[in-house]
This record gives sequence, structure tokens and C-alpha cells, in this order.
Amino acid sequence: MTDLDDTAPARAIPRAPAEGLDARLVVDRGGFRLDVELTAAPGEVVALLGPNGAGKTTALRALAGLVPLTDGRLLLDGVSLDRTPPESRPVGVVFQDYLLFPHLTALDNVAFGPRCRGATKAEARAQAAEWLDRMGLAEHAGAKPRNLSGGQAQRVALARALATRPRLLLLDEPMAALDARTRLEVRAGLRRHLAGFEAVAVLVTHDPLDAMVLADRLVVVEHGRVVQEGTPADIARRPRTDYIAQLVGLNLYRGRADGHTVRLDAGPAITTSEELSGPAFVAFPPSAVALFRDRPTGAGARNLWRCEVAGLETYGDRVRAGLTGELPLAADLTTVAAAELGLHPGAPVWAMVKATQTHAYPA
Repeated sequence: MTDLDDTAPARAIPRAPAEGLDARLVVDRGGFRLDVELTAAPGEVVALLGPNGAGKTTALRALAGLVPLTDGRLLLDGVSLDRTPPESRPVGVVFQDYLLFPHLTALDNVAFGPRCRGATKAEARAQAAEWLDRMGLAEHAGAKPRNLSGGQAQRVALARALATRPRLLLLDEPMAALDARTRLEVRAGLRRHLAGFEAVAVLVTHDPLDAMVLADRLVVVEHGRVVQEGTPADIARRPRTDYIAQLVGLNLYRGRADGHTVRLDAGPAITTSEELSGPAFVAFPPSAVALFRDRPTGAGARNLWRCEVAGLETYGDRVRAGLTGELPLAADLTTVAAAELGLHPGAPVWAMVKATQTHAYPA
């Protein structure tokens, strides 16, 4: 979690109507239909987040011109790109597997873009050397991709994309090929580079930490549609689908609120600290759930449910218990507490959550 404390330069986001990205991406592919509105101002980093098959990669390929639009619009800085071929668009792409040319050095890989845009060989190499230096890779300019680490290859691919000075930068799962330790370092570096990028950046990822750390705004896509968008803090605080709740590690329920009580659509009522009326969500973290083998004495009936352990997963010194019963939920506890409770699949337990540890908000 080190990256969350990384102090990137503050990013000023101008909002001019004719600048930035203004798109409605409609793509029909067999039985799947993508229909996503996507806008971003210059200097803004937007993350497209969603489960496999949601349509986020299709959206990215449509932005790049690799997939034709069935309908909609694609405006960049006020100019329509609908009929512009991919090679003529002011778009830079960092692919998931980087796609570096194996026979070229790092320097010539980065110089490839400027050369394609009309720069002389000397000019392109000079620009490439400058970008490699910015990425901290000046000493690796003569290295072939096979001699680069995963993090170094990722930075070369980013430099290659930025060397053409794109007005739209697309990043397709840029951390997917890296091991966990390398991701920490590369994510922090990428955050710094994106903070200084003056055009629009769109990041496609399924990793919530990448999205939370790198993006100014999240757009969550499920089944080809936008289901929620907002700042990382807003999304984490108020998830609106089960997929999002699982991403940010919350138990999420939907029901109807009447004062401090939310009667769930499928299940019991939950007492909350907030007072609401009408359709509402209730969320709380697994760490807020207390488990007991016997019904707690002196505890009221509010937010106390009889459950059964469906499964157990270990995360370091913590155990996450998946529970079924009156209220399906996830609970986190220490390995010591799990042992003392004698938890195992099928074990009956009582689950309790304090009203002050729940968060209710309008649906």
C-alpha cells in the first residue's frame, strides 16, 4: 500500500468544452453490445474498471481505432476521429504485453513513433534519448527487449507511446505482466509520469489498487454499460453493485430504508447509524463483523444473525470467513480467533455488526 502515500505533483485539470475526450462508444459484436459514454479533460486520468467480458478492452480498442464504432461519436479536442485511421490518430497505446520490437534497441523502439510521424532518424533518436532519460533508462538505451526487466520494458513501452506527444494515451492493463514486487515500484513511477501528462489518459484495468492509485476518476463497466463512475474515494465509499463492493472489500446489501432501519430486498433488516427513507444501500467491511459460537448474552436482536461457515481463506495473519444463513456475508478475524472459535466449513456461528460500523446511502 506504499503507493497510496506517494506524493505525485498536483494535477490541474482545465475544463474547456472543445478540449479533451468526448465519446459515446457503441460497438456491436455478435451478441455483445458496448454502449459507454466517456469524457475526460486534458490532464485527467480515467480508469475503465470491470470484470472480464465487461467490454473495457473493446472500449479501449475503439478509442484507438482498432475496432470500428457501430454508432456514437469520438471527439478529441473537438475533432471527430470516427473515420480517422489508427495510424493517423494522435493516440499513444501501451499494450498489456508492451509489444516492443524484439530486434530493435530500447532507443530505436522509442524512436519508432517519431520516425513514423515524419521526424528524421537523428531527430527521432534525440527525442527517444530524452524520453529514456526521463524514464531513468538512459543507460539501457542500447539494450534489446530480451535483456530488459519487466519494469524496464514497461517504461520503454510508455516512453514509445509518449514520444509521439499524443493527445490521448491508452494503457491496457499496464501492470499485468509484472510480478507483485515490481508492480509496487512501477506503479509509483507510472503515477509520477501520468501526473505530468498534459493530455487525456485512459487506463483499462481489473486491479482496483492500480485504478485507485493511478486514476483521478473511475468508470466501472459491467455487461457493456457504465454502472458507476466517480472519484476513487466516492466509489470506495458508496459501491452500487456487488462487483464493486467485492473490489473495495465491503459487504453490500440493497433494501428500503425507514429511519435507522433498512429492510433488505432479500433478507433481514439492518439497523444503521444514518437516518434515511426510500431505496437504500447498506455497506460494512468484513472487519466490522464479530463472530461467536454461542448467541452473545445481553446482545439485542439488532444486527445479530445466525449463520454457517461456508468457506475459509487465509491472508497472512488474517482469516476471511464466508458465511451463509440469515445474512450471507464475509467476516475477517485473526488466525488465533478463528482457531479459538473452531471455525470450519459447516460450523454454526452468530455474526454481529454494530450500527455505527455500517454505512447507509440512497440507492
